Amino acid sequence: MKIDAVFSGGGVKGFAYVGVLESWEEKNLQVERAAGTSAGAIIAGLLAAGYHSKDIKELMKSLDVQNLADQPLLSKLLPVTKWLFLYFQLGLYKGEALETWLREVLAKQNIYQFGDLKPGALKVVVSDLSLGKLVVIPDDLERVYGLHPDTFSVAAAIRMSAGFPYFFMPKRIQGKNKEKSVIVDGGLLSNFPLWIFSEDEEKKTRPIIGVRLTDPSSSLEPREIRNALHMFPSLFATMKQAHDNRYISKHQADHIIFVPTPEQNSMNFNITEESREKLRQIGKESSEKFLRTWSG
Repeated sequence: MKIDAVFSGGGVKGFAYVGVLESWEEKNLQVERAAGTSAGAIIAGLLAAGYHSKDIKELMKSLDVQNLADQPLLSKLLPVTKWLFLYFQLGLYKGEALETWLREVLAKQNIYQFGDLKPGALKVVVSDLSLGKLVVIPDDLERVYGLHPDTFSVAAAIRMSAGFPYFFMPKRIQGKNKEKSVIVDGGLLSNFPLWIFSEDEEKKTRPIIGVRLTDPSSSLEPREIRNALHMFPSLFATMKQAHDNRYISKHQADHIIFVPTPEQNSMNFNITEESREKLRQIGKESSEKFLRTWSG
């Protein structure tokens, strides 16, 4: 059966997607279109490029996550300067290692630009801080920036979507007025963009399955905020989840796989092999449980 799939963000917790995809392949579910934010955009991009679950498992297994935290040379030599990079470059790490890895992996499938993909095969969510907009790449490129979608780099789009604020230095897109927009993690405005395929119901030709990485701290329960340090993470959590939770609350959640990931920092680039395997198993078990009652 062919399906459309939507993947939430979640940083290194995205290793759980390997197990989800294994479960789908065992049930002969084939992803026709994929959309995602951050870690979900990476998985969506690999699927759109034609990789299968076994391939993705090997890619994730061989990925040295620590190398993705690519500090500028100066901050390696003089650690105190990392705060200067944070202030002036808006991030601690360059993010070039992630984009290079994506470019190399996609090139093996002869995928470089969106024009190399099947039309509509991939949709990546980013946040434009300069314009204050949620942007879907490639759909919004021409309307918002005057850029031709077919010639836009797939690796660059995914890297933008995974640009966690303050962690990675943001990418920039030059718009119609020649001003450059600051682009960061799509999860800032929509961490689980299930609406991408769901909002056009009359044109729906395939079942949609969303996969959302969750943990006990991801629910929007009341938080005690006593000072600015308490407010900062709560601010980010609210921005990342309120829009998507509102959307889900208005629709039945019977097409969503909720994967209960352990309480671990999503940006923990020191994640162990044991933790990766645990996430894979949780993803597979969650998907198998869902598919036992899913009617398609």
